[in-house]
Amino acid sequence: MDLPSSLAWLVDEAAASPGPEPFLAELGRRLLSDGLPLAGGALTLAVPHPIIARRTWLWRAETRAVIEALAFAAAPPVDAGRDWLAGLGPVWEERIGPSQDAPMLSWAGNGTGAFAADDAARLRDVARFAAAPLAALAAREARAALLEAYLGRRSAARVQAGALARGTGETIRAALLCADLRDFTALSQVTEPHAMIATLDAWFDRVAGAVHAFGGEVLKFIGDGVLAIFPVTGASGQMQEDRNACEAALRAVAASRAGMVHLDQVRQAQGLAPLPFGAALHFGEILWGNIGAADRLDFTAIGPAVNLVSRLEGLCKPLGRSVLISGAVAANTTTMLMPLGEHSLRGIADPCAVFTLPEA
Repeated sequence: MDLPSSLAWLVDEAAASPGPEPFLAELGRRLLSDGLPLAGGALTLAVPHPIIARRTWLWRAETRAVIEALAFAAAPPVDAGRDWLAGLGPVWEERIGPSQDAPMLSWAGNGTGAFAADDAARLRDVARFAAAPLAALAAREARAALLEAYLGRRSAARVQAGALARGTGETIRAALLCADLRDFTALSQVTEPHAMIATLDAWFDRVAGAVHAFGGEVLKFIGDGVLAIFPVTGASGQMQEDRNACEAALRAVAASRAGMVHLDQVRQAQGLAPLPFGAALHFGEILWGNIGAADRLDFTAIGPAVNLVSRLEGLCKPLGRSVLISGAVAANTTTMLMPLGEHSLRGIADPCAVFTLPEA
């Protein structure tokens, strides 16, 4: 006797599904073709992530569309799948494994009463046959979440794609942001370690949060410093794409500055000292790839552009500015900038035209 379409797919093909969204969409489609009276479905996976506790994909039979809902670690626990499906019809669900972190499959019927006994039995078979492919899928998603948390989205994608050989990389064009706190050493000597970690987290939240909000990626946290990139992407023409990267970097650094103003107000209300910082932007080509020892690699960026943005950031304190911008970025933006003249940078042969943002 031939297996139903959904069970045959789970046995033969589901393990190769590229992600939870296509997995749920295809399984739902096949269950409908098998005659199951479904209005929707949900797949929930636990995620080893510093912010996100669970990810839930929601499928609606009427439209065949899948959307994603996130449950955050700091928020009260919410069953997004059950809550959403309950609005469609009676809910059937089963955890696919003994652990509380095991995947959860849930389905909503398209009637008003409970699932018929035969339909519930068929869904139990689906859950049993789904155990192996879902275990593989959950493991891949967990690995991806960990890599993204520690490497960033783009670097994690390259690692997962197998770009692991030392010395390999690619030359890309990008806007670069380099930032760090001022007088961090002195502050750390008079601040209790746990409070110092909280201070660093608050600083990094302002900078990295703004970088990610505008499409950039943090490459490094080095002590109290941050190195981030805004790669040139797309195909609308190099000049426009260069400008897009620089505009994104400028918006991110402006948002970081605004966030630090607010943080300083909060700290001062608590009787704490403000956190002066310096941030620099530059635009150019970088080599982005694997560098390191034979058994310990790192994805990083190197090249003259990285050297220049680091030296430019060091000019913030002498010039009394929190944000400095190179002429290469200024040439790729319509944002109003204040010129500060040309300045020599240590280790850089040619003087650099320097600009800053207007005072807020």
